[in-house]
Amino acid sequence: MYKSNPDPKVELPDDFYIPIPLNTNNITELSPFLVPQIHLGSPGLFMGMSVFMIFLGFPINALTVFSTLKYKKLRSPLNYILVNLAAGNMLVMMMGSTMAFYSFSQMYFVLGPTACKIEGFTATLGGMVSLWSLAVVAFERYLVICKPLGNFNFRSTHAIIGCIITWVFGIIASAPPLLGWSKYIPEGLQCSCGPEWYTVNNKWNNESYVIFLFSFCFGLPLSIIIFSYTKLLMTLHTVAKQQEQSASTQKAEREVTKMVIVMVLGFLMCWLPYASFALWVITHRGEPFDLRMASIPSVFSKASTVYNPIIYIFMNKQFRCCIMKLVFCGKSPFGEDDDVSGASQTTTVSSVSSSQVAPA
Repeated sequence: MYKSNPDPKVELPDDFYIPIPLNTNNITELSPFLVPQIHLGSPGLFMGMSVFMIFLGFPINALTVFSTLKYKKLRSPLNYILVNLAAGNMLVMMMGSTMAFYSFSQMYFVLGPTACKIEGFTATLGGMVSLWSLAVVAFERYLVICKPLGNFNFRSTHAIIGCIITWVFGIIASAPPLLGWSKYIPEGLQCSCGPEWYTVNNKWNNESYVIFLFSFCFGLPLSIIIFSYTKLLMTLHTVAKQQEQSASTQKAEREVTKMVIVMVLGFLMCWLPYASFALWVITHRGEPFDLRMASIPSVFSKASTVYNPIIYIFMNKQFRCCIMKLVFCGKSPFGEDDDVSGASQTTTVSSVSSSQVAPA
């Protein structure tokens, strides 16, 4: 067990934070930039985390981007958002997960404080881009299928604007710790970095940033996702009631309902533990907590690089078929027809199907 509020007589470092074990007041000897953090876990735990980090979803995301470059049929406006999602995931992989992999293999953040800031910034930026991409996908489905603006046609210009918005919002969320609003420090097992919300030093500075992240980068996109998919399900339910004798319509309603539940649960599984833990820490100042527990929500958020492509890319028949053709040298092992024309992407309320509701 660790004290979340160290003895005020102990000089606290600026570039890391470790709650002091009850039997010592020497923070320097525990620095995550200098010594293995074996006081937090066994070598086997660190090696297991190292393996987990390196085998996150880089292949899936790389195949998504490469498939779009290779197959012209994938370059539809909505697919731009899915490629943007993959790009955000790859940024997390190339910078965040790679540095974390090496650090876990050494059992401390051997790359130093500057690399910690780089890793924290890039992982946060990529994560925010991916997160906001999910919100853009949901809102696009709402505009196209529910038609609040009439016969709205989602064009390439709209997709590009959506992608730009995700990166602007990502920078707004990830840049402040580099500019003095909170900071990036090692977290959890001290081998990966993220925003600091543990200490009581600069309490308002840290707490206000966490509240900002929770509101702007979790609450707002989650609200957009829930609102959009709720409206979509209501629209589909109305269509199903009007076509009660249509087995295909009833089947589509059931399939879409399951699909939306998976999408929302996937979002919550990735980001709710991280947001909840951060809020708990800042609202329970002075209460003891096990710092190792901070690694769990961090791992869940980084694992979004695996969940998101599986949920959003592999639900897209075109992407799925093209990726399978790349992997299996030109032929999908499932025998799916990947010749989906642009015309099939057009959705009308009178003929809503599961493939039209999914990010396809």
